[in-house]
Order: sequence, then structure tokens, then C-alpha cells
Amino acid sequence: MFKGAHQARAFAAQLELLPGRLPDVEIVVCPPFVSLEATIQGLGTDTAIRVYAQNVHWELEGAYTGEVSAPMLLELGVAGAIVGHSERRQNFGETDATVGMRAEAALEAGLHVIACVGETEEEREAGETEAVLERQIAPLPRHDRLVIAYEPVWAIGTGKTATPEITQDAHAFVKALHDTSVLYGGSVKPDNAAVLLELPDVDGALVGGASLDLASFEAICRAGAEAV
Repeated sequence: MFKGAHQARAFAAQLELLPGRLPDVEIVVCPPFVSLEATIQGLGTDTAIRVYAQNVHWELEGAYTGEVSAPMLLELGVAGAIVGHSERRQNFGETDATVGMRAEAALEAGLHVIACVGETEEEREAGETEAVLERQIAPLPRHDRLVIAYEPVWAIGTGKTATPEITQDAHAFVKALHDTSVLYGGSVKPDNAAVLLELPDVDGALVGGASLDLASFEAICRAGAEAV
């Protein structure tokens, strides 16, 4: 929940320069709902950067106060949406079933989807990581516009980062369950991005706080370009 419309428009105008400097990296930005249109305007019509929403509802319309539907996003020019982010699961009652419903509705409407999965610290310490991932991935549809993001909950906003071994093992397991690209999300920063993005089963990064600063975000994108 950062960058209102004015900040987002100005930030997007700066981001728009990145594809020219880093043509081998696919860049997606996911601003808050109120900043989607401003971000699209700031990027301009010829940009290679795609704009995704941070969430999307499973119904086309109805009595769902506070929610936003896929057709509403498409009308703005939004290309996709995140579903199932750990903060939605932890703070707003999101379940595996509703994540699957959101993903399916978004894909059916024509959006791209980044579906988030990942275990808590308690689940990892209890040896339940694979069971949790299997449970969370089971409701997700198979689709060429679906990407999965593995975000260990204990590494989000804590400064902790999964070791390369933990990250690689988790990504390989996710790919064994679902044949798609898998991003890593969990305190990705310029100083650890290269190590993470060079792992064989890591296909990209879901960047949090480090994406709010242009230099920081560009450094992570550059690490992705070098990994490619």
C-alpha cells in the first residue's frame, strides 16, 4: 500500500526507461487499485512494462463491496493480477479455495496471474513445507498465463532470506507439482538478487519493498538480465 496516483505516475515515467536498458527482462509492476490508471498513463502507450493489480475478485460484478473484478481491470488496460499474496491470506482471510477461484476467473477473463504460495515459519519448523505447498497449489488451474510465486512467509518484510538451497529445493518442488514459471519472493534486494536469480529453478523475482526505489529496482532487474 504505497504510492498514490501522483507518485505512481511520476515513478512509472522513470520506470519506462528500464526496458531499453534491460531488454532481456520482463518487467511487471503491481500498484494499488487507485494508482493503476495513473501508472499506465505514466508508462505511456509504447511501453514493454505490464501493469498488474494486487488482487482480483472471482465474480464479474455483484454485492462485493471493496472488491474489483477482472472486467473492471481490463477496461483500464491492466494486464494481470496477483492472487493469494501471503498478506491477503494472513490479514484478510484468503483461503486456498478463494485463491483458486480468483485465479480461474482472472484467467478466464483474459488476465495474466501471479499466484502466491509459501509456508510460515512454524510450518517450516514442523516439517510441513511440502504439504503446505501441495495444498496451496492444488486449486490453481493449469494455464499458460499463470505464474507461481514462492514466498516463504517468514522471509517477507523480515530481512530474512531463504538460503539458496532452501529456495532451489522449494522451487523444484513447486515445478514438480505445477508446470509453470516460478518466481521467488521474500526480501529480495539488490545484494541478494544475483544469487537467487542464478538458481536453476528460479525464473524471476516478486519484489516487495525494494521495488519502491528506482535504483534498487533497476539493480534487481539488472541481476535478472545477467542471470539470463
